[in-house]
Amino acid sequence: MEGNANEDLIIPFLQQSNGETVKEAMEVAGFQIAEFLEQDIAVCRLKIKGMSCTSCSESIESSLLIVEGVKKAVVGLALEEAKINYDPNITNTNQIIEAVVDAGFEADLIGPEIDANKVHIKLEGINFISPQDMVSIKQSVESLNGVNHVETNTEECRLTIGYDPNLTGPRSIMSFISANYQASLYIPERKRDSERNHEIKVYRNMFFWSCLFSIPVFIFSMVLPMIPPYGNWLSYKIHNMLTIGMVLRWILCTPVQFFIGRRFYVGSYHALRRKSANMDVLVALGTNAAYFYSIYTIIKALFSDKFEGQDFFETSTMLISFILLGKYLESTAKGKTSAALAKLAELAPDTACLLTMNDEGNILSETEINTRLIERNDVLKIFPGSKFPVDGIVINGQGYVNESMITGEATPVVKNPGDRVISGTVNENGCLLIKATHVGSETALSQIVQIVEAAQLARAPVQKLADQISKFFVPAVVLAAVVTWMGWFIPGVAGIYPKSWIPKAMDEFELALQFGISVLVVACPCALGLATPTAVMVATGKGASQGVLIKGGNALEKAHKVNTVVFDKTGTLTIGKPEVVSAILFSRISMEEFCDTAIAVEANSEHPIAKAVVKHAKNRLQNHKSQTTNSAVVKDFEVHPGAGVGCKVGSKTVLVGNKKLMRSFNVSLSPEVETYFSDNENLARTCVLLAIDGKVVGAVAVTDPVKPEAARVVSFLRSMSIRSIMVTGDNWSTATAIAKEVGIENVFAETDPLGKADRIKDLQAKGMVVAMVGDGINDSPALVAADVGMAIGAGTDVAIEAADIVLIKSNLEDVITAIDLSKRTISRIRLNYVWALGYNVLGVPVAAGILFPFIGIRLPPWLAGACMAASSVSVVCSSLLLQTYKKPFAYTR
Repeated sequence: MEGNANEDLIIPFLQQSNGETVKEAMEVAGFQIAEFLEQDIAVCRLKIKGMSCTSCSESIESSLLIVEGVKKAVVGLALEEAKINYDPNITNTNQIIEAVVDAGFEADLIGPEIDANKVHIKLEGINFISPQDMVSIKQSVESLNGVNHVETNTEECRLTIGYDPNLTGPRSIMSFISANYQASLYIPERKRDSERNHEIKVYRNMFFWSCLFSIPVFIFSMVLPMIPPYGNWLSYKIHNMLTIGMVLRWILCTPVQFFIGRRFYVGSYHALRRKSANMDVLVALGTNAAYFYSIYTIIKALFSDKFEGQDFFETSTMLISFILLGKYLESTAKGKTSAALAKLAELAPDTACLLTMNDEGNILSETEINTRLIERNDVLKIFPGSKFPVDGIVINGQGYVNESMITGEATPVVKNPGDRVISGTVNENGCLLIKATHVGSETALSQIVQIVEAAQLARAPVQKLADQISKFFVPAVVLAAVVTWMGWFIPGVAGIYPKSWIPKAMDEFELALQFGISVLVVACPCALGLATPTAVMVATGKGASQGVLIKGGNALEKAHKVNTVVFDKTGTLTIGKPEVVSAILFSRISMEEFCDTAIAVEANSEHPIAKAVVKHAKNRLQNHKSQTTNSAVVKDFEVHPGAGVGCKVGSKTVLVGNKKLMRSFNVSLSPEVETYFSDNENLARTCVLLAIDGKVVGAVAVTDPVKPEAARVVSFLRSMSIRSIMVTGDNWSTATAIAKEVGIENVFAETDPLGKADRIKDLQAKGMVVAMVGDGINDSPALVAADVGMAIGAGTDVAIEAADIVLIKSNLEDVITAIDLSKRTISRIRLNYVWALGYNVLGVPVAAGILFPFIGIRLPPWLAGACMAASSVSVVCSSLLLQTYKKPFAYTR
C-alpha cells in the first residue's frame, strides 16, 4: 500500500478480492472512502545474464529507473531476474530490454506477470494477415460483452484479450473467434527454467573447453619439466632463450584468455563504462597481468641470449578454468534454491473434464479441455487419482483429498458437498463434481506462486550490508593489489628481505607480481552479494511447501525479532464456525417473526456470528415447517464495528449486536436480559441481542469452540520467551473465559478494528516487536499496524492482502513455524556473512603473502582463483541447507 501527503491510499489486491471488498474493509475500519482511477501500469519480468555481484544488480536498477515510463524496478541477484512496473502508454518491453543491454547485460523477456483475466489466442492456418484484417478482428472481438481490451500481434497472428470474468470467459471468446478462423490457445513462454538450464549448460561447456587447454598448459608447466626426457625437450631453445615450452604454453593459453574468457572482458568494459567495478574487473586485471607479463618474457627471451625469466601462462588459464568451474557449480546450486517454487508451479494439471448439464442437473456430455479455458461456474468432473485444475466447491460426491503439496498437511481431508477444494491438490478416491469458483491466475496455487516469486525478488533489510560493502569493495581490492605488489617489489630491489625468499627462476618483480595477482583474484564480492538472497529464496520456497507464505525478506527478517504475539479470537484462537446453542424471547413476538427479522438483517453481513444466526434461524423455521418470505425490504443497513449492525426492516428500526450497540442507541436492558447475558458469558458464549424500535425482543447465545492446538501454541511461544495477548471485539466475560482456556493472561476485549490497531501501537511504543494473527476484515488495520501481520488462510481476502505472512492451513502451529523458520533463516544469513566476510578478511592478507616470511606459505594465483570460486559456491550451498528445515519437534511427534 502506498500513501501520500494528500491522504490518498493506493491499495493493490488479489483477484479473489475486488474493489468493493477493499472499500468495505476500509469503511469497517472507520475511514471515509472515495475511489479514483489509477493510471495504467503493466508488469514484466526479465531474465538477466551477466550479473556477478550486488553492484551489478544496482547498476541494472539504476539503468531501468531512468527509462521514461518505468515506475519501479527490482533486480534479484540470486534469482537473476528483474521485475519492472511501467506505463505501457509511455514505454514498452523492447525499450526496457534495450536499457539493460546498454548497461552491459543480456536480457530476455520471461513473459508478462501472470495476467489475471487474459486469454492469448493464435490464428492458425494463416501465413499472413493484413493489418486491416487484424483491425477488423480486433473490433469484432471488442464488441463482445465482457471484453475489456484487445492487443494484437499482426506478424505472429496473435491476440491477447482482457475480459471481465463475471460476464464472459476464455472459452466463450475462443468460440466466437473460431466461428470465422481456426483459433488455438497460445501460452506465452515462461523461460525461467529453460534459461537456468541453458546457463548451467553454457558454463559447463565453457569449463570443459577451458580444460582442453588449461590441463595441457599445467602439464607443460608443472609436470613434464620434472621428467628428464620431456623436460629437456620443452627446454630446447628455438632462438636465443625462447624455448619450445614457452611457445606451446602461449599457443594453448591465448584461446582461453581471449575467447573462452571473453565474458570477463565484456563485463569489465561495461562495468567501467558505467563507472563501477565488479568481479569481472578483478578477474580481467589478474589474468591480463599474468598473460601480458608472460608475453613480455617471450619477447625478452626471443631477443636476449641471457634472459632467464619465467612465464605465468598456467596462472591465466587455470585461473579462468577454476572461475568457470565455480560459476557452473554456483548456477547449479542456485537452480536448486527455487526448486520448491518450481514444484508448486507444476502442480496444476494441463487438462480437465468439463461437464455440460441441463436444467435438471443431468449430465449431457463430458469434454476434455485445456485448464486455461475453464470459466467460473463451470462444472468439472474429478476422477480418483487426478488433480483439481482450479479452485472450486464440491457439488456432488465424497472423497479424500491430499492437500499436502499446498498446506504441508499429510493427512487426507474428507470433502463433502459444499466444501472448498484447491487447485493442484489430489483427489485420492471417490469421483467428485465441482463448480469452479477461481480460475487461471485467481486460483490459490497461482496466488501462492506469485507471492513466493515476489518474495524472492524483494530485498531483505539485512542485505544493505552487502550493498554498502559492494560500493567500495573492488576499488579497495585493486588498491590492495597495487600496495601488495609495491610492498614486495620495492623492498626486494632494496634488499630489505633475503634473496632466499625468492623462488628459483623468479626475480623480485615476478614474485611481487604473483602476490599482486593473487590478491586481485582471491577477493570475492559474489559471496557477499549471494549471502542474503539465496537464503531468502530457499526459505520462502520451503515455507510455501509447508503451508507458510512469507511475503519477502522484510517479513522474514522482522519475524525473527518478534517477542509478542497478539491473537484475534473468532476464527483465530477459535475454530471460526460459531453455532447458536440457545435462543430466547423477551417479548410477545413469535419465534417465526424473530427468525424472519434476524435473517433479513444478518443476511447482509459476512461476520461468522451473523452467518451462524442466519443458519440457526433458517433451521428453526424449517423445523416449524415455516419459511421466511424475505418480503421485508431492508434499508439503511449500517455496520457498527465491534458492536453489530442496524437497519430498517420495513417500517421497523432493528438493531442486532452486543450490549455496547444497545447502549449506544439508548436501548434499556431488563434484568432478565442481563441475567441471560451473564449466564452465557460465564460459559464463554457470545450473546447477540435483537432490538426492534428501541426494545430488546430476543437473544441468541453463540459458542465457537477453541482450536485444539491453541493452548499448545501459547505454551510453546512462552517457552520461546514470546508473550501472547488476545484482542477481540467480544465481551470481557467471554474473552476472559477463552483466554483462560488457552493460557493467555493478557486480554483486550470489546475492542473495535481501529482500537485493535491502537493496542498494537501501544505495545510497540513499549519496545515490543509485535506479530498480529487474525483472519477477518476487522483485523486488517491491526495486521497492517503490526511489525509482522499473520493472516489465517481461511480468513478474508482483505486480511490476507494486509498480512506479511499467510498461514494457508489456518493452523495456529504455523505461527511457530513462521517464527522458527525466520530465526533459522536469519541465522543462516548471518553465518553466510561471517563466512563471506571472514573469507575476504583472511584470504586477502594470505594472498598478499603475510604468512610467507614466517612459514613460507604462498598462495599461487591459480589457487587463489580456486578459493574465490569455492567461496561463492559454499555460500549458496550453505543457503541450500535450509531445505532440510523441519518444524519444531513439538509438532512433529
